[in-house]
Amino acid sequence: MSDTLLIFGRYLRQTVSAKIGLIFGIIQPLLFLILFGPLLRDVPLGGDGDSWQTLVPGLLVQLGLFSAAFAGFGILIEKQHGVVERMRVTPVSRLALLLGRVLKDIVQMLVQSVVLVVVGVAFGLRAPLLGVLIGFGFVALMTASLASLSYALAMRVDSPQEFAPVVNSVNLPVMLLSGILLPMSLAPGWLDGISRGNPLRYQVQAVRSAFVGDYGGPVGIGVLTSLALVAVSVLLGVRVFRRAGA
Repeated sequence: MSDTLLIFGRYLRQTVSAKIGLIFGIIQPLLFLILFGPLLRDVPLGGDGDSWQTLVPGLLVQLGLFSAAFAGFGILIEKQHGVVERMRVTPVSRLALLLGRVLKDIVQMLVQSVVLVVVGVAFGLRAPLLGVLIGFGFVALMTASLASLSYALAMRVDSPQEFAPVVNSVNLPVMLLSGILLPMSLAPGWLDGISRGNPLRYQVQAVRSAFVGDYGGPVGIGVLTSLALVAVSVLLGVRVFRRAGA
């Protein structure tokens, strides 16, 4: 735990000092909210709640998806500057080297998520406080799982030219098949069937249900799916870090 907090503090200080990165990290979902949200105001989306209760939860997941998936870029930069090599000779726990980074990503994501929801409220979003907090919980779990996978991938490749194409090739279909922008209930049957193999679909549905005050089935399925994904991702990340001696 002490090693994890040590690594977390190191990377949190780096993140806070890079204010431009924090600002631009939330610009894309805010643009979707501002420029795309009003177009859905009078569109029947086939689900509970209004357009804002459909769009904002999807943007929360999108924010976590893109930010956490590219978290591994930090390790690639550290490799080039010899930071990873120096960490290999320290007595710090290899598990802490992963969890400290992931914890920093979770905190950063939650701060950006709060900003996104506050702007959404200004545009007309109305959701119960408990539902919003549950949504933040799902964002934290998704960030933990995707950031772990991103760090694991970064430990296995040698350059951004190898890392970026893999992440982009995975992110695009995962985003489109999760129903982030529009519910998959609007999709044709064959596309809806394919999307059921995407774990992020259930997280999006869970957050949307929470935002309309429904804490039943979809939220429960989302919790189970999220916990399973976190368990697999963190175990994989830890295994890669230990083998690499990072």
